Amino acid sequence: MRPPIASLVVLLLVVAALTVIGIDGVRAAPIPQAVLNGEQLIAADTAQSLRTAIDAEASTVRRTASAYPATSTSTPATTLKALTSARKSVLGGALLDRHTGKLLAAGGRTVPLAGVNARTAAGHGAIAPRLVTSGGPPQLLYFARVTLPAQQEDPDQDYQTPNRPERQWLLVVTETLPTLAAYGDGRTAEVLDKTGTALATAVHGKASPAATRGGLPATAAHAAHGSGRDTDASGSLLGDTTGNRRTVAGWAQVASTTGPGDTDDLGLVVLTSHTAPATTPAADYSRFALEAAGALAAVALLLGLALYFSVQRPLLRLFLSAGRLARGAAQDWPTASAELSRPVPVHGFGELARIGRALDSLRRQLLGESGPQDFPARRGPGYRALAVIGVLVVGCWAAPMVFLLNRADTVSAVPAPVLADQQTRAEIASGRIRQSLDHSYTDLSAAAASLPGRSRAAQTAVLRQSLADHKQYRSLYLLDRSGGITLRVGDSPLRTLVHVPDGGGITTVNTSGRIPAIAAYAQVQAVKGKTKAAGVVLFGEIDVKALNSILPRPKLGSVWVTDGHEKVLAASVGYRAFQSLPDSGLTRLARATQSAPGTAGTATSAVHLTSSGPSVDAAAPLAQSGPTARLGWHVVTAEPAAALQIPAVQAEQRTMLAGILGLAVGAACLGWLHVVVIRPLRAVAVLVERLAGGDRRTVLHPVNHDEIGSVTRSLELIRQALAERDRAARSGHAAGPSRSLRENTLQR
Repeated sequence: MRPPIASLVVLLLVVAALTVIGIDGVRAAPIPQAVLNGEQLIAADTAQSLRTAIDAEASTVRRTASAYPATSTSTPATTLKALTSARKSVLGGALLDRHTGKLLAAGGRTVPLAGVNARTAAGHGAIAPRLVTSGGPPQLLYFARVTLPAQQEDPDQDYQTPNRPERQWLLVVTETLPTLAAYGDGRTAEVLDKTGTALATAVHGKASPAATRGGLPATAAHAAHGSGRDTDASGSLLGDTTGNRRTVAGWAQVASTTGPGDTDDLGLVVLTSHTAPATTPAADYSRFALEAAGALAAVALLLGLALYFSVQRPLLRLFLSAGRLARGAAQDWPTASAELSRPVPVHGFGELARIGRALDSLRRQLLGESGPQDFPARRGPGYRALAVIGVLVVGCWAAPMVFLLNRADTVSAVPAPVLADQQTRAEIASGRIRQSLDHSYTDLSAAAASLPGRSRAAQTAVLRQSLADHKQYRSLYLLDRSGGITLRVGDSPLRTLVHVPDGGGITTVNTSGRIPAIAAYAQVQAVKGKTKAAGVVLFGEIDVKALNSILPRPKLGSVWVTDGHEKVLAASVGYRAFQSLPDSGLTRLARATQSAPGTAGTATSAVHLTSSGPSVDAAAPLAQSGPTARLGWHVVTAEPAAALQIPAVQAEQRTMLAGILGLAVGAACLGWLHVVVIRPLRAVAVLVERLAGGDRRTVLHPVNHDEIGSVTRSLELIRQALAERDRAARSGHAAGPSRSLRENTLQR
């Protein structure tokens, strides 16, 4: 009996303390934490885009060298020209002898080879790019092995004989850093080296001078390189204050997130910064927290006192009275008269009152003053009603906490900088998708350029090699002028639209089905003087899983890629192909970008009220240039405001949590009291009334070893005494307690 009541009071007081700690801990800082977190995530997204570009370029250099059709008569000069002349991004190239490190051929801008060890080509793993910052603008050196047939004849030989010259070379190409993009009006993005020196800078719109002043670059570089190489480290910083605005910066390592990668040893850090208005703290929840906690503490004490005076104390008195009657029933008459002469006090109400009245009737029957007594079937409210009232009392405190108090306004709860950051991240997500599709188109164009003039078998080999090299493709196929497939490698095409487009780019080749079919396409040029090619357009269907995998980002929420009719083509969450966006507000937001085919479009954002609360949503056109610019596609994001550290939303969440905890604790403890006290009391009340009504056959078995179990054992002794007296009366002997009954009493 005592544990449920004590637990109810103690746990409700604990919830009251947590209410003070939780709600009072919500503070509205001049620069909200959500703004700092948003800048950190923008820096991390920008770093990921830069990392992806470097990884893709390193893979392209290695793949080009691996696919080079070297022969035993290939010279370093012709090999270098073949490997670098077709790629506009290459500033200069060099071929080195792997064994001696001797420069065999060079072209274009001078390649800074200081510190380059050609023997690194002896292994089988990929050679990571290197950053060179001395002697001019920063450059990246990419490496690849070029193996010629003579080396392939004896691959296990690790040294060279005078009669067999070295036939493995090291290709080194130099390129500038990938283009850095800054998103969001007034934002500056920088690429820093290990010392904090800016290697590249991009500015979107008009950036405030305060955004680039101070020691933020050095601080960011120190923080990044102090966090370790094996972590995808990022963070935020606060800079100088100018007027009522303060610089907010975010930094992130340009390093692989899934183990060793091409960018791990470069030591690059991305720093993004912009100025945000320094707001004055307007929200103080300390008074509300104290008032809510005080109200709950009052409820806890009120319930504890009510249960003590209405349940605990009456039950203890009933327990003593039942024991006294049992002793009197088991003793000889002179002693029994003293125990049975005192009436049983009736305490409380409901079941305890019923048991008290029935016990007093049994007392009189033991004294021979009365016979069996019937009790009315209709009774007043019992202790179950008390438990329900207790839950309702706690609910009167919890319901306003959950549904009414500290409600965050849908629009004003989200600060303008947080909304702008969500829009910026939607633009960066759009850039990642565009980057992936542009690479797919570039790779397909390179494959299409190698098809003219070749036999069908040679074309098949080229397509199979391209499919193996580029995992984003699920199928490659050639179309003739009527749209029929003349050659295919990979999975069965998903296309349902039969068309032969001009030029090249990205398109969809179905409008229904379980899987959206997005494809890159490029023209296959005819060779003069030869028979026209069997295929005129090369299509590469892109695996939509490859697009889905690059959409998720921390704290970005759900991300969808939609076509010009706002039908979903790819998403970071589960979806059906070509379904509409899950909310009409998102559809309106996508249309508001005004990114009709042929137009640039602008990103936009808004706060929408959904069934789960405010949602910070943004939409951006997929591309403003390149092969995807004509599509009119959008990238739409939706992040629940509850996931952001916004003071108003945090106060609402913690208020609701306190209400839910209080209601759960009250219901659990009162339910516990109902199971261990109230329900057994109801059963005992029925049994004792039957016993007082003359039922001497039903044996009373105690179920629990507590106060109610003791009352049940006392009732069983009384039943035995009454049953023995009835048998004695029928046989003509005087009534008195039997030896067995006395023994049971002594054992008790």
